[in-house]
Amino acid sequence: MIKINQAVIVEGKYDKIKLSGIIDALIIETDGFGIFKDKEKQRLIRFLAETKGIVIMTDSDSAGFKIRSFINGITDSKNITNVFIPDIYGKEKRKTEFSKEGKIGVEGISKDTILEALHKAGIDCAENERVTVREVTKTDFFLDGISGREQSSYIRKELAKSLGLPERISASSLLKIINSYMTYDDYKKSIEKIHSDK
Repeated sequence: MIKINQAVIVEGKYDKIKLSGIIDALIIETDGFGIFKDKEKQRLIRFLAETKGIVIMTDSDSAGFKIRSFINGITDSKNITNVFIPDIYGKEKRKTEFSKEGKIGVEGISKDTILEALHKAGIDCAENERVTVREVTKTDFFLDGISGREQSSYIRKELAKSLGLPERISASSLLKIINSYMTYDDYKKSIEKIHSDK
């Protein structure tokens, strides 16, 4: 596995599945053109760009470039690494037809091509051992009152505020962010402080 400290932005779930087998990083999907209207995801990407930096890896077709351009436009360019995959013609195995431009996207290219694209963008591609750490889970969120409880909305907003995040962030987005840059112990300290301040 290749450990990447920045968050990696891709277009869809199949791109995320592909990269999850190659890199150890927080991977965020844009849901294609859905990013254009999804204000919460835009805020999340801006936050990640400011705190961790982001890597954009979209397809090499016109849709991929529109999405890349949009993300570059809503975030500070000094916190972005653009990774470009080469034009490779063909179709993904799961598809019955070629794409409009006949190019293979992130989900269809080889591991070596992905590693080469990362290397060309200046991202260290040394293999790292995956370190197993205690992650915060949905069950933790429930037990700590962040989701599924009467005051969950209040607790979630307070936690988001304490981390410098937008208060309207969803529980699932909050979980991804916490696991990307906090330890379980740091999370528990933040929750304990919120409960003691109530």
